Amino acid sequence: MIEEEFDAVVIGAGMSGNAAAYTMASLGLNVLQLERGEYPGSKNVQGAIMYANMLEKIIPDFRDDAPLERHLVEQRLWVMDDTSHTGFHHRSDHFNEAKPNRYTIIRAQFDKWFSRKVREAGATVLCETTVTELVRDARGRVIGVRTDRTGGIIGADVVVLAEGVCGLLGTRAGLRSMPKPETVALAVKEMHFLPEELIEQRFGLNGDEGCVIEAVGTISRGMAGLGFLYTNKESISLGVGCLVSDFAAVSESPYALLEGLKNHPSIRPLIAGSEIKEYAAHLIPEGGYKAIPQLFGDGWVVVGDAAQLNNAVHREGSNLAMTSGRIAAEAIVQLKRRSHPMTKRNLSLYKVMLDNSFVVKDLRKHKDMPALLHTNSSNFFTTYPQLLSQAAQSFMRVDGTPKIDKEKATTAAFVKARSRWGLVSDAIRLACAWR
Repeated sequence: MIEEEFDAVVIGAGMSGNAAAYTMASLGLNVLQLERGEYPGSKNVQGAIMYANMLEKIIPDFRDDAPLERHLVEQRLWVMDDTSHTGFHHRSDHFNEAKPNRYTIIRAQFDKWFSRKVREAGATVLCETTVTELVRDARGRVIGVRTDRTGGIIGADVVVLAEGVCGLLGTRAGLRSMPKPETVALAVKEMHFLPEELIEQRFGLNGDEGCVIEAVGTISRGMAGLGFLYTNKESISLGVGCLVSDFAAVSESPYALLEGLKNHPSIRPLIAGSEIKEYAAHLIPEGGYKAIPQLFGDGWVVVGDAAQLNNAVHREGSNLAMTSGRIAAEAIVQLKRRSHPMTKRNLSLYKVMLDNSFVVKDLRKHKDMPALLHTNSSNFFTTYPQLLSQAAQSFMRVDGTPKIDKEKATTAAFVKARSRWGLVSDAIRLACAWR
């Protein structure tokens, strides 16, 4: 028995789910959004980076009331060994524009705000509700969902799966496979609270300006991983993430990596005296273009992290999630306005539109990069950072040793690395994959 009928049911209230639900509701569809958490964002305590352009396409005036932390004016990229870092950073006053391009956000607050916008657009949002089953008709087409609430089937012309990277609903229904450990990263994060003025002093910021540090090197103990630090108004989000498969292969724990990062000489002064109030772990899709599953079928589409839409090379996730949710919604609206049924053939429009967007174009361009970094992780995350640090220290230390001798020693170290670890080969392959 069908209890109620909707044009669309969206499962999940993260970035992609909210983007899909808001877009469809604002364009006149009768939408139900289901979230298993106590409230949207209740499972997201971490800080993150939000890309304005992608949200502007959904909610043009979001800056009027969205809970934004800091707009980013500086990006630092660090290559670290155990006691030092060698870095590149870019800071520009151009980022102090009227409508900044990137912001730090705290997901628990931001997701709650986004969900309020979904409700204001006319969608029905039910939290603390777990979808237990996708309901199909005799021909196998998804026609609705069943939840852990009492009652019958909730009918829908189409179901949007925005349940996250390891959502069980789609895998149990056979719509996609469970992600492999080598295509998923586990990131652990802490929120370090400090006075606003102290954060601005330590990072050279004014007002709502923000800074991001992203780091690779020995901090990941030879695993493919990334450390990161985001400045919020009165807190710092600090974390590190590595592939699940790597964690399974070594004895290091995620928390031990985070402790090592916190105590690194380059990081420790930036968080000194802070109060830690939150700790969280989060799974991130890292497989890239080759890990994208089937995106559509009879009566269903999949978006965001559940579709493995994350650009690990450029550390971009939320913008891909929002864009995929919006595009899926726009495709569904087009089909509804033409009175076309939500068949697999018709819903292929979503993939056509997504393929023509930056989302798939960027992922396809760097399709070989994840495998290169993962299979050569000991080189990229241990050997080369150590060599770079040694070369920098030798260059800067003045101790009476002739410069020609230092140059010979540095060259010899790199030649040894080239013959033993294939430095030149890795550099060429990395450049080709990046291109």
